[in-house]
Amino acid sequence: MIEVRKLCKKFDGFAALDGLDITVPDGAVYGLVGPNGAGKSTLIRHLAGILRQDGGELLFDGEPVFENPAVKARIAYIPDDAFYYPGASVKDMMQFYRRIYPSFSSERFEKLGGAFGIAPERPFRRLSKGMKKQAAFWLALSVCPKYILLDEPLDGLDPVMRRHVMKLLLADVAENGTTVLVSSHNLRELEDVCDHVGIMNKGRMLLQRPLSELQDRTVKVQLALPEGRKLPEGLDILHSSVTGSLYQLIVRGSTGEVTNILSTAEPFFIDVLPMSLEEIFIYELGGGDSEVRDIIL
Repeated sequence: MIEVRKLCKKFDGFAALDGLDITVPDGAVYGLVGPNGAGKSTLIRHLAGILRQDGGELLFDGEPVFENPAVKARIAYIPDDAFYYPGASVKDMMQFYRRIYPSFSSERFEKLGGAFGIAPERPFRRLSKGMKKQAAFWLALSVCPKYILLDEPLDGLDPVMRRHVMKLLLADVAENGTTVLVSSHNLRELEDVCDHVGIMNKGRMLLQRPLSELQDRTVKVQLALPEGRKLPEGLDILHSSVTGSLYQLIVRGSTGEVTNILSTAEPFFIDVLPMSLEEIFIYELGGGDSEVRDIIL
């Protein structure tokens, strides 16, 4: 389990992380989302043991990660722009990984070679951005890590390879109980693979929930009211629009709770629609407003 408590980090007086709390259960695929500058990459670099926090705790199975080789040996990290020695080949980096990761599996490296189709002898300077990202996954999965940290991991991959990589990751989760934390702006892809979601902004965690619970607690409703009838009180409305007697609402609450309240207005009809993760993200952060609303669930 990953536990982060009251994590703080400042750069030249700017609070990149401001009392952040996050819990990632074992075996979870945790999607980390937020606007640009929310602190996602800074958090992941702390989780990888690259940065030391100014305050708070950051624990893997109860142990700190910074300057702790035993913990780092259980973590694979793929940043947005992975760096490898330009003159090194994938095979060279495989030998490097094998020396520093006790769990590295040469057998798995060989098996995964066919999945990515990159010649191991090919130097990184001759690989495209997408091929470098494929090589990063090839090496990371060969480590057989307990934890995988991914920062915009699919950027540069074509649609077929994106799906293939996620399939390999989910197979690791199912077969080995691997815990994956992934930060991405592609919320549609996260929705397909994540079972937990955390929404960050301005260095803080606004909310974190199992994805199913988050979707169950936010509903999109269309209804038509008789002339002169108003919406009943007691609704936690995130967004509303009205065209004549037709209302379109985004409401925080369960389907049953929301429809029970709306039914008191005796509408002509009520239609409840499913909410995507992208829609929840947009409306929880205030839609088109420049300031993020306070969120209390």
